[in-house]
Amino acid sequence: MTRSTDPGRAHPPGASAPPIPPVTGGRGFTVAAVEAVPIFRDGLSALIQRSHGMTWVGHAANHHTALQLCEQLKPEMILLDSGLDPNCHLTRLLTAAEHPPIVVVLIREATRTSRYLTSAIGAGARAAVPRSAEPRRVIEAMRRAHMETRYLDPALATLAVGPKRQPAADGRPATGPRAQMPLSRREYQVLQLIAEGMENSAIAKVLYLSVETVRTHVKSILRKLAARDRTHAVTTAFRSGILITHPDDCAQLPESAEPQK
Repeated sequence: MTRSTDPGRAHPPGASAPPIPPVTGGRGFTVAAVEAVPIFRDGLSALIQRSHGMTWVGHAANHHTALQLCEQLKPEMILLDSGLDPNCHLTRLLTAAEHPPIVVVLIREATRTSRYLTSAIGAGARAAVPRSAEPRRVIEAMRRAHMETRYLDPALATLAVGPKRQPAADGRPATGPRAQMPLSRREYQVLQLIAEGMENSAIAKVLYLSVETVRTHVKSILRKLAARDRTHAVTTAFRSGILITHPDDCAQLPESAEPQK
C-alpha cells in the first residue's frame, strides 16, 4: 500500500491534457486504487490528481494490503482491477466494512462477462467501467457512482442481462458453481500471508496483531476450510477460488506499505 507523495504532475510542455468532466454537484471525495501494474497505477494517480474534487490517497497491489489501506486511510472510493478479484471476494469484504468505500470496478477483457458483472454488483460494487476506457469515462463513472446508487458504463450494458439459464432437472433454475467466502476479513488477510510463506510471528508484525491472535485466526481458518495444516489450507483456498494467482502482468511486484511523508 502506498500513498501519493507528489502534489500533482505537470503536463509536458507543448501538450494539452484532455479535459476532465467538471464537478456537477456534491462534495469532493478521496480515492485509492487496488492495482498492481505500475503504469496503470501511475495513470490513475495522475488522472485523479488533475480531477477537481478528487483526492488521491494511495494504492494497494494485493488483497491484504487493500484491506489495510481501507482500515488506515479510509478512502471514500476504491478503483478495483477486476483481474485481482475475479471471484469478487475482496469486493465483498471491502463493502462489508463498518464504513465501506464506494467500489468502482475496472473490468478487464478476461472478466468482461455477465456472470462477473452480476457477481460484482451482488458483492456491493457501485459502478463498473472497462479498464481500457478513456479517462473521461472513468471519471464519469466515479462521479456518477459518488452521486448515484449504481452506474454501469454504456459499453457494458449488454452484460447487464445475461443469457437465460436452463432449468435443472428438478425444475429449479440451474446455477453454475460459485466460489464462496467462508472467512472473515482478518482471516482472509492471515491466509494471504500464509500463502506468501510467512510464519505467525511475521504475520503478527505485518497486521499489528499479537502472535496468539494470529494463532487463533489460523485455527479458525483450518476449521472453516476443513484443512489438516497450513499447506493444506492454502491448497484448498486456491482450488476453491478463495485465493487467486495474480494475472501474468501483476507478478513480481512489491507489496510493501509506505506512509506518506
